[in-house]
Amino acid sequence: MDKKYTIDDEYYYSIIRDNIRKYRKLKNLTQQNLADMTDISREYICDIENKHRNKHITISLLGRIAEALEIDISVFFKKDNN
Repeated sequence: MDKKYTIDDEYYYSIIRDNIRKYRKLKNLTQQNLADMTDISREYICDIENKHRNKHITISLLGRIAEALEIDISVFFKKDNN
């Protein structure tokens, strides 16, 4: 039986991107603040958050961002239905 999957990588990257931006703003951090805290360039943070740049992120960088934001990495995978 052929199984069709309707959710692709871009779906998850979109959720992750939105959550990084959301939690960064909840902590009142600029992209530069987050970059400084994670040793990731501000440009890369901007690329990750910008849906038009299609920048993907590794699990290790996602972990560094989660640690800087003081949240569990799993939060990045939860879709906000608001």
